[in-house]
Amino acid sequence: MKAVGYLEAGSIERADALVDVELPIPQPGSHDLRVKVAAISVNPIDTKVRKNRQPQAGKPEILGWDAVGIVDAVGTDVQGFAVGDRVYYAGAINRLGSNAEYHLVDYRIVGHAPSSLSDAEAAALPLTTITAWELLFNRLGVSEGGRDGQGLLIIGGAGGVGSILIQLARRLTKLTVIATASRPESQDWCRSVGAHEVIDHSQPFGEQLTKIGHQQIDMVACLTHIDQHWKSIIEVATPQGRIALIEDPATPLNLIDLKSKSLSLHWEMMFTRSLYETRDMAEQGQLLDRVADLVDRGEIRTTLNQLLSPINAQNLIKAHALVESGKSLGKIVLSGF
Repeated sequence: MKAVGYLEAGSIERADALVDVELPIPQPGSHDLRVKVAAISVNPIDTKVRKNRQPQAGKPEILGWDAVGIVDAVGTDVQGFAVGDRVYYAGAINRLGSNAEYHLVDYRIVGHAPSSLSDAEAAALPLTTITAWELLFNRLGVSEGGRDGQGLLIIGGAGGVGSILIQLARRLTKLTVIATASRPESQDWCRSVGAHEVIDHSQPFGEQLTKIGHQQIDMVACLTHIDQHWKSIIEVATPQGRIALIEDPATPLNLIDLKSKSLSLHWEMMFTRSLYETRDMAEQGQLLDRVADLVDRGEIRTTLNQLLSPINAQNLIKAHALVESGKSLGKIVLSGF
């Protein structure tokens, strides 16, 4: 089967940063679906792994943690899926990725793809949807329909996670959703996916929030550049407020900063459930099914912003470079081998 991988970790600027390879078609384990992949998307985790995870000698590392495709084989213990089902999912960080014609994935973290979306439109959603859902409902502890009168500040609202987090918070809660973005086009994007207000994260938060009637913020989801924004977050956070992070800081955070306001800090890593096969692992598949229903009812929209075709090393190099630029809006998707 065709696949795209790398043999040496490093910069995307190298000519062989990603290469086209041929691999055997994999055989499913007892809990696996084998999916014939139709579309994939690229996330920041792809670029970080490519730069830092060294493959075994002579064995290409296959990236990719978003996919849409058709089930073509099922393991003996699989429930709820059959050959021919159209599915979408974000995979597991400790298994070979989805940048391949055929891919194995544990059925418990798989959802049935939204019927109203194309393969490319659906491929934009899984990883960021799981991240945003878990961050909002599991880490920050918001209940559906709850938190009337409270505010959520989403730092980095125009990226992949921010684009879906804005929608989930706007559609499923009563929170006031305030996103940050620094460029006119990214600010417009945040408004288009439902942000009540947008402020500029290149400027101090406090004055901007005061102007829109929010001197302090109950919850903060910092999706990028935590080192840059840490002090500002502490300053504007409501006493006993909550802060959620998804990216590693470049330097250790000073947690003493949280003490005087009794602020709580919450990490979100969507791979935790699959990596440790937690007892609630199947909740990821269930939430993907829930979001597919919301999409098909017109309440949530795809975050696809750029489509490349076919799925090959040349186009994946372009996609990685765009993600690393920090200027892409929504999601970059590739379709078709």
